[in-house]
Amino acid sequence: MDINKKERIILGIDPGTVVMGYGLIRETGAKIELISLGVVKMEKIDDHMLKLQRIFEKTVALIDNYHPDCLAIEAPFYGKNIQVMLKLGRAQGMAIAAALSRNLVITEYAPRKIKQSITGNGNAAKEQVAAMLQTLLSFKEAPDFLDATDGLAVAVCHSFQRISTSKSGSKKSYSGWDTFAKDNMSRVAGLPKIKK
Repeated sequence: MDINKKERIILGIDPGTVVMGYGLIRETGAKIELISLGVVKMEKIDDHMLKLQRIFEKTVALIDNYHPDCLAIEAPFYGKNIQVMLKLGRAQGMAIAAALSRNLVITEYAPRKIKQSITGNGNAAKEQVAAMLQTLLSFKEAPDFLDATDGLAVAVCHSFQRISTSKSGSKKSYSGWDTFAKDNMSRVAGLPKIKK
């Protein structure tokens, strides 16, 4: 497959049972552009099963509306509260089930991997990730919820994995932003330097 010719749409989802963030990007070769980002709010729904239904229905609606080629989703992170982990796992499962119902390829990423991919720092704050995405995708409006940029970050992370794999012929890992930037000057030209 020629990376310079192929176009695909990636749907990224940050699952949650109160707010689910999503972002869609169009990848054309090594270029990415923002299509849409937003949130699905569920704070007014009391019944957990109805929240799961809403996640499923909204994910199917996004897929039917934008026709993405794949879904990239954030994996639930390890937490001390087992009930929270269970609920997050169910939320993720509903988004995955929605994608499977439309025959999408699904890839899961750990939160640290997503932050590392976008900012070069696996411990970056949500605000840092959002600021880098605004620069990378040239959008000014800051979303009301950082969950929206979290969903977008998953999509961009997925795009970066394919681009780095396609360029080198095998998956390449980077020890930090500096080494990534040196290997990807055309993609990072003009980006602000991140203070460490």
